[in-house]
Amino acid sequence: MGTMAMKIAGSKAEQRARSARVGVRAAMTVMLASVLGGCYTTRDVTETIPNDYKLRHPISLQEGEKTVALMIGNQRGTLTPAQRADTVAMARTWKREATGGIIIDVPTGGGNARSAAEAAREVQSLLFAAEIPQHVVRVRRYEAAEMKFAPLKIKYTRVTADAGPCGLWPKDLGPYGDPLYWENRPYWNLGCAYQRNIAAMVDNPADLVQPRGETPIYTPRRTVVLEKYRKGESTATNYPNPDAGKISDIGK
Repeated sequence: MGTMAMKIAGSKAEQRARSARVGVRAAMTVMLASVLGGCYTTRDVTETIPNDYKLRHPISLQEGEKTVALMIGNQRGTLTPAQRADTVAMARTWKREATGGIIIDVPTGGGNARSAAEAAREVQSLLFAAEIPQHVVRVRRYEAAEMKFAPLKIKYTRVTADAGPCGLWPKDLGPYGDPLYWENRPYWNLGCAYQRNIAAMVDNPADLVQPRGETPIYTPRRTVVLEKYRKGESTATNYPNPDAGKISDIGK
């Protein structure tokens, strides 16, 4: 009986020791997971703001409207010379940048509805005279009963570039405990104004996607340069009087 009791007591001690070891392993696993989780969270927060301003504030291409508003007086059913020039200029730009047809919005119900309708016919004539196909020009009417002086609108869709919005400050610029500050990474708003200005100034937004095709070289000038190169002469342009355009002798 004594031997049996000792064996039972020994087995219980081994179970308690085994349980203690399992508990220690579980605690260490939890601690290690929490440490690794903290490292991952810090890295994730740090990587939310890209270093490259082009990634923080990308220029996006989208389809927008270009509108020319013509103010037609109640006692005038024709366009002014400036309005005719604006209409013809819009016809030229439509050929270069439009992605759809031209819509002429004519107000109805307003104080100048009749004059605007008469001016719309003149707008159509100017567009057709500028070689705009008739099937791409559409006239539609919009209610302007509450407006005594509603504009006659000419509009079409085109590709536009935009970036931003700017002026967002999700993080403080001063000292604080976030890793973004201690790693001296660029702040969020840096480069936004630059990207927005580039998007506003670009002549053809498609140039931001891919370059334009090359135009043919100027053959007469190439022939002259190659002939000089064949003779061993200088291919640079010779100016007979390079000082003719100067207005000062400073620097001579």
